[in-house]
Formats: sequence, C-alpha cells, structure tokens
Amino acid sequence: METMQTPLLECEYIMTLCGELDPPQHIDETLLIVNVTGGWAKGPKVNATVIQPAADWIQSMPDGSRRLDVRLTLKTDDGALIYMSYNGVILNTQAAREKFMKGEVVTSDDRYCITAPTFRTSHPKYAWLAATQAIGKFIESKRGQGSYIKYDVFAVK
Repeated sequence: METMQTPLLECEYIMTLCGELDPPQHIDETLLIVNVTGGWAKGPKVNATVIQPAADWIQSMPDGSRRLDVRLTLKTDDGALIYMSYNGVILNTQAAREKFMKGEVVTSDDRYCITAPTFRTSHPKYAWLAATQAIGKFIESKRGQGSYIKYDVFAVK
C-alpha cells in the first residue's frame, strides 16, 4: 500500500506568552516544579496577564530530554478568564545548558522546545480558543534574577 504525505500544516499566530518564574523546586533527580509568578500574553485577539495559580512540572527523561506539564490562568484585559494547559518536550544542546546555568538568555538556536496548548473559558469572545489545538514554539528563557520563559503560540489549521 502506498502512503501519501498529507499537506503541510498551516498555522495562525495567536499570541506571545511570557511567564515569570520562581527558582525551581528540585523534588528529586527527575522532577522540577517551577512556580509561574506572573507574566503576560499578547497577540491580535488575546491580551492578558498570567495570574495564580500557575506552575510548570518538568520531568527529566532517560534520553536527556525533558517533558513539560504546564497549567496557568490568563486574565484578559477585558476581564475574561482563560485556563491554558500544555505538554511539551525540551531538548537542550550543551551550549544551552551552559548558558542557562550562567543565567544567560537561551534562545531557540540552542534549545528545541515545542508545546501543545489547549484552552478553556466560558467567555463568548474567547470561545474559539476552546475549539483550537495550538502549538507553542520556544523563543527564549533565562534563569536567576528576572527568570522567565517566552513562547510564540499558533493555532493549527
């Protein structure tokens, strides 16, 4: 049986998400929990702040990759609450690890990180998000003073 390649995925930009981070809680060698203390989401249809509760559970895998489990709430500039959750994978280069440990900014040149956000809300203006599968592409992050992580988020068409 011959297999045919499906058409390429089309994506539409939704927003840039930036999370401000506490230092990680090292539970054991394979689990970190990072409290997201604030942040923002800005895009053509969504402008919001990250509110509590929000956190990131990061599992280290035997192959050196890391698995993400992130849950947060966005409060839009017009008062709507949007629950956002996503899983994903991180794969760092040696350069990324070294930069990160020094507190330098790590970019997508040194780190592969893709997420799969989904959304929930009862606000009619943002109902379209609940029927959207998104992908997030890592932009940059920094640890230490002023720790943050930033993604661009796209709707998959």
